[in-house]
Amino acid sequence: MKNVQVIDGADNCTYSIYAFTDDEFDMIFPAPGQNVEFIEDVIQRVGDDKVGELLAPVWKRVIRKCDVVGIHGTLFYELSKKKRFYPTKKEEEMIVVL
Repeated sequence: MKNVQVIDGADNCTYSIYAFTDDEFDMIFPAPGQNVEFIEDVIQRVGDDKVGELLAPVWKRVIRKCDVVGIHGTLFYELSKKKRFYPTKKEEEMIVVL
């Protein structure tokens, strides 16, 4: 299982962390070394219905932050404006703007 933090555009977002199976993780983060993704890109790649099927079991696997041992990926919702900071979709290659 891999831990993915979900960050959305809501003011009351909790930045929840969910457990993904390896197959689920690979569907969301398909490129080698990729650990950042935007839900709009997933929908474009696999379709809205497939995304719903893929994530339905994931939403039942929320992990309390105090129990998390590592975060393997970040999935952004409603934050496509942040794409410019993640051109490679690898967090360690994020573009920092001061």
